[in-house]
Amino acid sequence: MSLDSLRKKIDSIDARMIDLLNERAALCQEIGQHKLKSRKGIYAPAREKQVLENIRKLNKGPMTAEAFEAIYREIMSSSLALEKPLQIAYLGIDGSYTHLAANKKFGSQVDYLPCDTVLDVFQQVESDACDYGVVPIENSTEGVVTHTIDMLVDSELKICAQILMKISHNLVSKVSLRQVKKIYSNPQVFGQCRNWLHKNIPGAALVPCESTSKAAQKAAKEKQTGAICSSLAAQIYGLKVLKSNIQDIAHNSTRFLVIAKQDVPATGRDRTTILFSIKDKAGALHAMLTPFLKHKINLTKIESRPSKKRAWDYYFFVDFEGHRTDRKVKLALSQLENMCKYLKVVGSYPVVD
Repeated sequence: MSLDSLRKKIDSIDARMIDLLNERAALCQEIGQHKLKSRKGIYAPAREKQVLENIRKLNKGPMTAEAFEAIYREIMSSSLALEKPLQIAYLGIDGSYTHLAANKKFGSQVDYLPCDTVLDVFQQVESDACDYGVVPIENSTEGVVTHTIDMLVDSELKICAQILMKISHNLVSKVSLRQVKKIYSNPQVFGQCRNWLHKNIPGAALVPCESTSKAAQKAAKEKQTGAICSSLAAQIYGLKVLKSNIQDIAHNSTRFLVIAKQDVPATGRDRTTILFSIKDKAGALHAMLTPFLKHKINLTKIESRPSKKRAWDYYFFVDFEGHRTDRKVKLALSQLENMCKYLKVVGSYPVVD
């Protein structure tokens, strides 16, 4: 087949694709009307997961599953915007890792609201100024983000989805590496790059900042100053990447949470997060874990935090496999509720690989 013939065939396929995408978009608008009438959340993580899994199964190549996921992310983002213009609050400013995570989940066709603190993100969603919020919860190297955990204790918002993202840290500046005397970044990021910084730039002052994008913004305005941030943040604020991938552990990833007012239905492969406080007596924590063992529920994480209401009183955050509506989960939680001082289901949400 000649080059012209091949191009004409592509043009014909494009025309059919446009018609089909518009037909799909019209159906999404109808779905949006149903959601509004039933007061269901516009964003449906369970349905999103189902769509992406179907796309992977249908794909016969040569395009990769990752390529199709990126394409469908934007298709679904456009569909969400047609159903109802969504406002997404996130930690940081343009170019922050949380901004990248939010974009990975919701695409580019929704409205984003940058927030200076985790508290601000929660407040934007609680006040209905935003539909959803995106916040970091834990890093594979440095562990949990305590500000987020503390907010989950007091807030009535639910976890409705999670985002896993590989993190690549870059040292950026307007000057050369030798001229950098001060470096801005998030405290967790300094922890993830501790060895590299000690070895390569030991004399620099490390100044904590609310987010990596804010760090880049500050570095762009000050002399002899650098930041550790994403390459996108460096590009946005006109900084040069002096060194890439400076994290101490190559496989560095961060888990982010999507928070909202509404729960999400089960998908068949879910995770649930709860928090509870226990009575101050010997063996209390062991007793709290017994219902999970009895009902064969796999725990994936347990973390303790001071309650801040009483000295030496702690909350325990637990992640486990299953959805809050699963029969065995309901039985375990019912038993647990009778044994502890306080129990709260923070959310059940789809597992992501």
